[in-house]
Amino acid sequence: MKPDVAIVGAGYVGMPLARAFAEGGKNVVLVDVDGEVVAGINRGESHIGDVPSETLKTLVTEGRVSATTDYDALKDVDAILIALPTPLSSQREPDLSIVRGAVEEIAPRLRKGQVVVLESTTYPGTTRECLQPILERTGLKVGDDFHLAFSPERVDPGRRDWTTSNTPKILGGLTPACTERAAELYRSAVETVLPVSSPEIAEMSKLLENIFRAVNIALVNELAQLCERMDLDVWEVVEAAETKPFGFMSFKPGPGLGGHCIPIDPFYLTWKAREYDFATEFIDLAGKVNANMPYFCRSLISQALNHGAQKSLKGSRILVLGVAYKADIDDVRESPAEKIIELLRKAGADVAYHDPHVREFDGLRSTEYEPERYDCVVIVTAHGSIDYEDLVQRAQIVVDLRNATGRNGTGNGKVWKL
Repeated sequence: MKPDVAIVGAGYVGMPLARAFAEGGKNVVLVDVDGEVVAGINRGESHIGDVPSETLKTLVTEGRVSATTDYDALKDVDAILIALPTPLSSQREPDLSIVRGAVEEIAPRLRKGQVVVLESTTYPGTTRECLQPILERTGLKVGDDFHLAFSPERVDPGRRDWTTSNTPKILGGLTPACTERAAELYRSAVETVLPVSSPEIAEMSKLLENIFRAVNIALVNELAQLCERMDLDVWEVVEAAETKPFGFMSFKPGPGLGGHCIPIDPFYLTWKAREYDFATEFIDLAGKVNANMPYFCRSLISQALNHGAQKSLKGSRILVLGVAYKADIDDVRESPAEKIIELLRKAGADVAYHDPHVREFDGLRSTEYEPERYDCVVIVTAHGSIDYEDLVQRAQIVVDLRNATGRNGTGNGKVWKL
């Protein structure tokens, strides 16, 4: 069957997007540079947890979903959606090379009437300043010959209540006609489409969503450090505050930020703001606080070993429990576990990890779950499959960075909490 929609990028955003469009009645082709991923998709084997293989297999068998490494597949589709990574460079500046490279491949295959939508999180102005000039080099004009828009992904890996299909979709086109055509497309796959006045509004709204979380997480992380000095339980403080039915939104402290969005996206706006002689002080301060959390956690682990077992970090056997960036998923992008493991190793500790969702991480392989074999167990990610009451009984020392041990850990001499 001829595909209706092409999605460039078969990752955490592209795969759920393909599922949503296919289940909405469209035929979808995924374009990806990874030949093994493409082959797996065409066999009905999913590499993304939010799209189970049994679901993908049905869609592939019915001809609703296929995959290819060949950009020529874009020539015959009605719409092209770009769902590619937008990382930061080593200087913490936006790196759009992956997106730009894809758009360079799309341009010579662009034809009249097609809709092109960027889903990748980026700074305000990217769609207009980066994508439009490349696509218009073909001689086709946006708003007349083809339609260009930005619609930010809102994927939260592992969620079952809010998915690509029922999460409201923000969308802004370069012209009213672009917005209308793109909104018409998404309504076939998404329950609620919310048009805004421009791609810049849509781009900024996505950054605001993630900056809001980054700043509030930094606030509670800073409070956690103060509570540690004051010998107060920050988790009980948060639990007490969240009983207020208005004017408060609960955020939990943790060992640092993880995932592709929250640790990265704020710096897109920080970088863009410099163009306007503006300093994003809240964002910068939040970044400093959150980036410091792995160092604070290392100190807490050292303190637990020193006072709880009269041992130093050097030479101690430490089990890191959970390395995915959040509970019950296999996504390790920007996981704070990486920095924590690095810091523990530099201090001379013998570090292993156990994660039922992640086989390999940071040059290590997940070890058997035997907490009693280690001098200290550090809960970095609180997966639901672990019995934490049993863990406290079996382990010599537990450093709980996620309040996984709950009230059972509070006041227990073996448990040190963030």
